[in-house]
Amino acid sequence: MAGTSGNNGNDRSSLKFQGFLDRLDGWGDLLNENSLNLPDKSSMASSSRTIKEQQGTSKFAPEKILNYTGLGYPSLSHDEAVPDAASEKELGNEYFKQKKFKEAIGCYSRSIALTPTAVAFANRAMAYLKIRRFEEAETDCTEALNLDDRYVKAYSRRATARKELGKLKEAMEDAEFAVSIEPNTQELRKQYDDIKALYMKGTDAKARESPLISIQESKVAKEASKESVQAVMNRRNEAKESVEDLASRAVSHFSSKHTKNIVVPKSAYEFEVSWKALSDDCHMQAHLLKMISPTSLPQIFKNSLSASILVDIVKCTSTFFREETELAIAILDNLTKVLRFDMISMCLSQFDRTEMRRIWNEVFSAEAVPMDHVETLTRLRSKYLHE
Repeated sequence: MAGTSGNNGNDRSSLKFQGFLDRLDGWGDLLNENSLNLPDKSSMASSSRTIKEQQGTSKFAPEKILNYTGLGYPSLSHDEAVPDAASEKELGNEYFKQKKFKEAIGCYSRSIALTPTAVAFANRAMAYLKIRRFEEAETDCTEALNLDDRYVKAYSRRATARKELGKLKEAMEDAEFAVSIEPNTQELRKQYDDIKALYMKGTDAKARESPLISIQESKVAKEASKESVQAVMNRRNEAKESVEDLASRAVSHFSSKHTKNIVVPKSAYEFEVSWKALSDDCHMQAHLLKMISPTSLPQIFKNSLSASILVDIVKCTSTFFREETELAIAILDNLTKVLRFDMISMCLSQFDRTEMRRIWNEVFSAEAVPMDHVETLTRLRSKYLHE
């Protein structure tokens, strides 16, 4: 019986250890990355003791983590703590402070494998920037923003990566969005100004390199314009088309040409970039808004809806409220389901609050609104105006 008891104990230990191995499944690929380049055991043990002293109350030392890599350290006993995502990230931060960026990348990778977080991705991106692996840094920042699309550090670091990759326009957009989130941060403003200067310098240089081409293109455009005008006049004389018909045709052609380039946004960042790009065309902004399913608005904006964008959307919705009342009401209703909506609407500036009240009084609360929508609009008015 004693032997049997001992065997049962061994079986339980084996099962417990097997469960531990299962938790580490998938780490092999991370640890076999050529970028890890871990030092020999003696230097690593010395470095890990230094990190342990700095961590103070850490649950485990770096040599315990390296124990899982198969580098020959004594086995971790069953009653000792197993590293978790937060601890791996903290250890990565310690390596980063010591400028051991490849080791830090290894720790952040294990943290991400356990529990992906925006901070872990952004931290690994910063380590990649330090060793000039800009494509990996850009990818990690994008992953971070997929998890938290208002994470300023991810925008700033992706702007740096894209600048180094020569993607100046995209880098400038990232830096500008970071400034829009934290307008009082001087470092972000400086980054945006520097990238914008590089982008403008590159644009000017291209223009200077091909002045003859620009002149020729200008001449061709003018000739085409003359031919277009003449063709319109001829058609007008022949078919006696009205000016209104011609204008309608031109608008339809312009809309069909530019509508193809609009992509349905999946995040607040994508929406704001597209919205600002169409800032001089209310018709196209309305088209962008109509492309989005109203029920998806809370998921797109999450906790990232800004007061300025809220007011803009309400203004835009008012332009097609009479023609598409149900769609407009659905948009207004689903916006109230965005996280922090009540706080945003309560903290509008005096100017925006006045503008919002004017729109509700002149459009959404007009006598022409069908009776079956009055109750819903009255409820929404209280949410938008807090009256």
